Amino acid sequence: EIADEVLTGLANMVDGDARAALNALELAVSIACVPGSDPAALVRVSAEATKEALQKTHLFYDRAGEEHYNIISALHKSMRGGDVDAALYWLARMLEAGEDARYVTRRLVRFASEDVGLADPAALLQATAAHTAAEKIGMPECDVIIAQAVAYLARAPKSIAVYKAYTAAKRLVQDKPADPVPLHIRNAPTGLMSALGYGKGYQYTPENGYTRGCSDGLSYFPDSLKGTTLFEDAEVEPGHRLHPH
Repeated sequence: EIADEVLTGLANMVDGDARAALNALELAVSIACVPGSDPAALVRVSAEATKEALQKTHLFYDRAGEEHYNIISALHKSMRGGDVDAALYWLARMLEAGEDARYVTRRLVRFASEDVGLADPAALLQATAAHTAAEKIGMPECDVIIAQAVAYLARAPKSIAVYKAYTAAKRLVQDKPADPVPLHIRNAPTGLMSALGYGKGYQYTPENGYTRGCSDGLSYFPDSLKGTTLFEDAEVEPGHRLHPH
């Protein structure tokens, strides 16, 4: 037996998560049972028993509060630091508390590019596969799939080269005027555009050995940004060759 106000309190504490509420209620019943009593006897579940159950199963987890952000931060930093064991622990703290698996996997997808990046491009495939599993099959079946992605990301080599380069690109866009596209890299679908110089001087790289950079001193950047460097190959973790020859 459980009073309506206790059920309401339980629902509020788990933020309406039915799975978390059922898990907590099951444990609360076992806590409320008196040892040695008749198994068929009526069991009264109190508010104290439900709170104890939540604490014992680590289900007291406010998805809108500080601990929510503390734990996702702990997961992120554990993966960044290469600690698989700690990363899996923090993952379990969230999933077993009823956290939306899709929230976790969205963060994994971001991590795969921001923190692993080109040091191991396959990391993004692992993370997106875990996100697909969270969306398509849900919990609890997807828990080990997410755990696999977390373990992979923690063990992967790390590089923030792309993250830093794109951050710098955004800053350029925000701080500099929107310069026009250079004529030599504009499309020229009409004769008039060709006559105006659209596409003039552009070299089709597949026919020129895939040479990097524009030829004849031209640039893919607007003139005001010519020579700008955003991406640093050296910031990709040693051992990974971006352009093997």
